[in-house]
Amino acid sequence: MSVSPVQQSRSSEWAEQWSMFADNERFLFEEWIRPATTEVFRGKDVLECGCGGGHHTAIMAETAASVTAVDLNCADLARGRCAGLANVDFVDADLAAMDLGRQYDVVICIGVIHHTDDPDATFRNLFRHCKPGGTVIIWTYSAEGNAMVRYGVEPIRKLFLRGMSRSGLVWLSRLITLMLYPIVHSVYRLPLKWLPYWEYFANFRRMGFGRNVLNVFDKLNAPQTHFTTRTKAGEWMSPERFEPDSISIQPYVGVSWSLVGVKRAPVPSGAPAPA
Repeated sequence: MSVSPVQQSRSSEWAEQWSMFADNERFLFEEWIRPATTEVFRGKDVLECGCGGGHHTAIMAETAASVTAVDLNCADLARGRCAGLANVDFVDADLAAMDLGRQYDVVICIGVIHHTDDPDATFRNLFRHCKPGGTVIIWTYSAEGNAMVRYGVEPIRKLFLRGMSRSGLVWLSRLITLMLYPIVHSVYRLPLKWLPYWEYFANFRRMGFGRNVLNVFDKLNAPQTHFTTRTKAGEWMSPERFEPDSISIQPYVGVSWSLVGVKRAPVPSGAPAPA
């Protein structure tokens, strides 16, 4: 297995985040990969692109033949947490530049592609590592529905929070989460679906305080975030790349896209391209 030299800048923020938090809400993972289910991993060789702390790695390893979990910043942390999983291999590499020397039955990237330096280059490399007939699954923040984060939270983060310690950011995230609870459990319980983040806060009520703090912290901690438009999602999941009937581009709670598709087999030389 060969890995290209690391090109993307390392960010200590991610290792610190996943050393302090756990992403153990299994229902979120299962909803992010829809319309695929965890059965898509059964008996398959899976490439996980951006494993973070290894929480989703462990879920896929329950049924997969093998999981190759790649991360630029957290591979060692995830390796330690998943030390007892014999069917998992961890690789420290840049998702946009890695060359693992093989293709996989399932290539999955949950909540990571929008944090890379070049999401387009990252997508192309993920797609390259998927076998023809294999499944690509991506969950990414959407540009649509995220105006408050894009034009409110992001400028504040860049101007005022970049120099804050991780422990300070944790306490700030806890405070913000506490402040949200009265609003989320009063106004956002009313049938006012036109309110911004109405679906998102419905999910908020399904989760415990710690997981909600992680959501806030993740928004404040990320060194960079690129928000994926519906147009861009369509470019990635094009019929030229994926079997048309397999392509799924679904919004998730109004702030993200769940993308699923089965990679097309290459067109034989001299054969007409599909209409």
